[in-house]
Amino acid sequence: MAEVTSASPPGADTPPSSTMPTADPGLFARALADGTAELTLVVENLHCPSCIPRIEGALLGRPGVVEARVNLSTRRLRLRWRGNADEAAALLEPVVEQGFRLAPFDPDIEEAPHEAMRRTLLRALAVAGFAAGNVMLLSVAVWGGLVSDMGEATRGLLHWVSALIALPAVTYAGRPFFGSAIAALRGGRLNMDVPISLAVLLTTAMSLFETMRGGPLVYFDAATMLLFFLLIGRYLDMGVRGRVRSAAENLLALQARTAIVIEAHGQRRAIATAELRIGDRVAVAAGERVPVDGRIAAGRSEIDTSLVTGESLPCPAGPGGEIFAGTLNLSAPLEIEVSAVGEGTLLAEIARLMDSAEQGRARYVRLADWAARIYAPTVHVLAFATFLGWMLFAGTAWQSALMTAVAVLIITCPCALGLAVPAVQVTAVARLLRRGVLVKSADGLERLAHIDAVAFDKTGTLTLGRPELVNGDKIAPADLRLAASLACASQHPLARAVYRAAGPVPAATGEVREEPGMGLTAKLGGQEIRLGNRIWCGVSEAGASRATEMELWLTAPNQPPVRFAFRDAPRADAGALNAWLRARELPVTLLSGDRPAAVRELAGMLGIADWHADCRPADKIARLAELAAAGHKVLMVGDGLNDAPALAAAFVSASPAEAADISQTAADVILQGDGLAPLAEAIRVARLSRRLVLQNFSLAFGYNAIAVPLAVAGLVTPLIAAAAMSASSIVVTLNALRLNVLQRGRTP
Repeated sequence: MAEVTSASPPGADTPPSSTMPTADPGLFARALADGTAELTLVVENLHCPSCIPRIEGALLGRPGVVEARVNLSTRRLRLRWRGNADEAAALLEPVVEQGFRLAPFDPDIEEAPHEAMRRTLLRALAVAGFAAGNVMLLSVAVWGGLVSDMGEATRGLLHWVSALIALPAVTYAGRPFFGSAIAALRGGRLNMDVPISLAVLLTTAMSLFETMRGGPLVYFDAATMLLFFLLIGRYLDMGVRGRVRSAAENLLALQARTAIVIEAHGQRRAIATAELRIGDRVAVAAGERVPVDGRIAAGRSEIDTSLVTGESLPCPAGPGGEIFAGTLNLSAPLEIEVSAVGEGTLLAEIARLMDSAEQGRARYVRLADWAARIYAPTVHVLAFATFLGWMLFAGTAWQSALMTAVAVLIITCPCALGLAVPAVQVTAVARLLRRGVLVKSADGLERLAHIDAVAFDKTGTLTLGRPELVNGDKIAPADLRLAASLACASQHPLARAVYRAAGPVPAATGEVREEPGMGLTAKLGGQEIRLGNRIWCGVSEAGASRATEMELWLTAPNQPPVRFAFRDAPRADAGALNAWLRARELPVTLLSGDRPAAVRELAGMLGIADWHADCRPADKIARLAELAAAGHKVLMVGDGLNDAPALAAAFVSASPAEAADISQTAADVILQGDGLAPLAEAIRVARLSRRLVLQNFSLAFGYNAIAVPLAVAGLVTPLIAAAAMSASSIVVTLNALRLNVLQRGRTP
């Protein structure tokens, strides 16, 4: 049975090759509503992009596996399969057999293994540096001719002293590479550490052979210095990758792990949030993070919701209001009735969506993976051919030919290529989350960078989707209360607006029936009262086509009909966003199912020339198809159930956070909060990301195009090769991190 290692506790100092306690991975799996199970693990010894297709291929070949994704920058494996959680061990068996060490992902202790590895590398680096410095001093005396007058015996003695320093140093300092290489070979695979280990061991073995036979070509200084440079590169690379932290990982780390539960008799005690149940009541003091999703049962405060909405201003909260895990209670104590905990919270759902976006396989990622996959066999063939070429055809001594082959082994590393896309992808997703944009689709940003047109829905997208009564001052209070007594029985947006305008009103005493698409009716005092649309209430249609407001009518026998007019206000930044899009030559289309008069009015307010009213779902899809046929790549932004087909049909799609669930499922990007301005930031970041990815590809391919021929030609020493290899991956990652500091420019 496959097992996973349990992560070291904080402060542990376990070298990466040690054996740690094991656990059944099924204990960490999560059952999903669609009948599948999901598991997230950390691949502790993942350093090379060429390992990714091996892991994914081994898992995708197993029956029942739906998805297997590995992220090089975060070293995480996400596995989803049809079946039970206890099947995880059997599914992971091929990965474990290949020598990969798996540990459960827990954001609370994720730093512990990272810190242990960092300390191991630092000690190895110190040993390699000490040995390299001392051996180099001895080598200067030999190669500088300072001992030439003392004869061969003195030179041989210095070589043996160098060997006594170098051999234990290489054995100890090379452990991070040797352990990884041995595990890979035992699993029948090759990784980046195999050629590195081969290069170090060949240099050391050749030097020992030369020392034993009294030869002059001894390179203990090269072997120790080579390890020193390689360890510097890996240590710096680990630090840089640590900055490219997963946004989902950061979110989960902010979840509260304990909560103060209020028991039936009023006593309070601290328990783990995992022990909470729906319906429990918890207390949250000022300054604490909310541990659960729920409704406020008592207390008033201000809540910092920036974690899940991107909004920087605190929001007032009081009894009956919704509150979400991970938000920060700022002002006063609250009591919350639990509605969701753990994996059921909004924060956990956002983290899952972010994780999916970060670890998905966009087009550029697949290209990088393909290039990395052919690395392992190519580099060994190339190094062997270099060795034979220099020895057989150039007539060079085998020792010198071997040094040239060692340089080839080291310099041809695909790390820069493997990091080119994931580093940018993770950085972009994290930056957008801070602005209130949730990226769901792995290639959503990639497609968003290519858009040349935008289509908006009207109600709930360009408008707030919360209609308000605008002629309440012209309606008699008695009529308003009567309408509200019927409206409280409905969830229709216009009915809720009537009820809000009237304030708390008792429900109608008679039975209230709702006719879908028509309105509400009730028998009061033997008379039928209706609240609904113009036709159903029997009101003349004169002037209806010119009306721009939404409306309801209240009718009663022997009473004149009463008109309730509503207006759905546009979002505060809708006009600014449309101006921003037009300034960047992105034409805007408005597709709405509303009446022509209302759509015309909103289009005029926002400056949208191309608008279409009375659009059914099929009409919206047809318009998007026309734009696509004309060569446009359209971003569709919508929120309602009727928008879901159009969102799915568009080149790329976005949806407000309060949109219907089915629309959010279809959308690639979700906009948190009440504003549309984050959409401009998403487009800008998508374009910046594309530019940085292409730059990274240029850096990675350019490095190999220059470095490999130089190494084959014998113009690069193993030491220079080690420095160049490490620098290439660090440069690519630092270039990706520029996304955090690049000028954001003016957005709405």
